[in-house]
Amino acid sequence: MPEAGDRRRRIGQFPAIVLGHPMRVAITGAAGFIGSALVDRMLCDCHQVLAVDNLSSGHVENLRTSANDSRLTFLETDIVSKRAHREIVSFRPEVCFHLAAHMDVRHSVVDPIKDARTNVIGSLSVLESARLAAARKIVFTSSGGTIYGNQDRFPIGEATPVDPHSPYAASKISGEVYLTVFRHIYGLQTTALALGNVYGPRQDPHGETGVISIFASALLEGRSAAIFGTGDDTRDYVYIDDVVDALALAAGQTGNGLRLNIGTGRETSVRMLHQILAEVVERPDTPTFLPPRPGELHRVALDSTAAARVLGWRPRTDLPEGIARTVAWLRNATTHGQPARIARRVAVPAETVGGTRSGVASSPTSGTAQ
Repeated sequence: MPEAGDRRRRIGQFPAIVLGHPMRVAITGAAGFIGSALVDRMLCDCHQVLAVDNLSSGHVENLRTSANDSRLTFLETDIVSKRAHREIVSFRPEVCFHLAAHMDVRHSVVDPIKDARTNVIGSLSVLESARLAAARKIVFTSSGGTIYGNQDRFPIGEATPVDPHSPYAASKISGEVYLTVFRHIYGLQTTALALGNVYGPRQDPHGETGVISIFASALLEGRSAAIFGTGDDTRDYVYIDDVVDALALAAGQTGNGLRLNIGTGRETSVRMLHQILAEVVERPDTPTFLPPRPGELHRVALDSTAAARVLGWRPRTDLPEGIARTVAWLRNATTHGQPARIARRVAVPAETVGGTRSGVASSPTSGTAQ
């Protein structure tokens, strides 16, 4: 698919190898929308990657671009499993990117215990694995779209008190608290990136999150897209390549102990978003309106000036350009999408960095804890 090569050329708007040397990195949620893009970026920047995902919501096809790269080790298991813990510790990453999460606000309201089991216990498991692996840093994806609640002043800065309106938001705040604990007790460097509403190629149009992909897919297929509420709610939409740049920059020495917002600072209403997408796809702008969902916020816009100051990060992709790329990818994926084949390899010892590496095949495992 053309998007694979395009992505590897397009990302990396900052110099390759942010830290100045190849390193070993572990990425949880690596087969997901954001995680797979980060895998591509890390390999492009010459790093060795342990990719962990139980494929409960991620798709191995997302790793098609990097499937044959000998520096990639894919581990299909749950982040709370003994196997994940053992392999991360054995891999001895310098940096852990913790992206794995149960991400649906509505489902977190319906089943907050399941949400906490994945998002709270899962985060604690990854932190403990990173500590025992003697990792230098963990970069955690928090949720700028939920943790601040409904505010009166926008865009929202990091000094704004958190005000969770859903178990999902509470779980992300809990993850940030555990970052602080591990930084104080063990000296583990930590940075939390509070992301806006991320969108772009590879976002699952049939999932529960990702309104741009959901709307675009419905319009392309001639279906009516659903808007929950009046459509006046706003979100801060930030493009995937910009988010991956922020993650790569956060792996450095700066930002230790901080939460940094990653967004554009601009609000777009859900109703306006549907109108823009209908124009791009050339379909009627006739959504179906349904009752609002519990736990959803009315407005989101993030002030990212701290990320600019600390990381040198700024969003570079405006919404029309990002939507055009996303729609083009959806059209192409619908026409040419093929399943990827990637070997499940066990992690190799840290001593083999920079040397010849041979993957040892292992049988696929389920996503259940082991």
